[in-house]
Amino acid sequence: MLTKKKIISLKRALALRSSLRRKGKKAVFTNGCFDVLHAGHIASLEKARSMGDFLFLGLNSDASVRRLKGPSRPFNKARDRAIVLAALQAVDAVVIFSADTPRELIKALRPDVLAKGADYRHGAVVGAEFAGRVAIIPLLKGRSTTALAARLCRG
Repeated sequence: MLTKKKIISLKRALALRSSLRRKGKKAVFTNGCFDVLHAGHIASLEKARSMGDFLFLGLNSDASVRRLKGPSRPFNKARDRAIVLAALQAVDAVVIFSADTPRELIKALRPDVLAKGADYRHGAVVGAEFAGRVAIIPLLKGRSTTALAARLCRG
C-alpha cells in the first residue's frame, strides 16, 4: 500500500476496524508523538504489530505535542511524522489526533490489544478500559527522543 494511503481519518479507521472485526482479525493500537524516530520506536512498533493482524498508530498532532513536550517541540510536523511512520512495514494505519491523550480514539476503535512502552504501568495506561487487553512492551535502553534532544542542545 502507498505510504500516504496509510494516513487515515478516524472515520476510515472505524470502517477498517469494523471490517477487521467481521473477519475475526485482531486489531492492535499504540500511540505517541514519534517526533524523532529512533531504534527504540522501531522495536516497540514491531513488537506491537506482532501481537495482532493490524496495527493502528495514534499520532499526536503538533499542538498536542507542544502541550505535552513544550514550546520547542515537535521538531517535525505531524504530516511529516505520519509519512515516516506510515512507511514502516509494522504500521498499517496512522490516525492523527489532537487531544492530549488518545482516550477517545481508543474508545472509538476498541482494539483487541492496547500496546504501550514500559514507561507506562498497567494501571496508568489511558484507554485501557476500552481494549481487550493491555500489553506493556519493554523499552530499548538508552533510546528516547527527549534524551536525544537534550544531548543535541548541549552540542
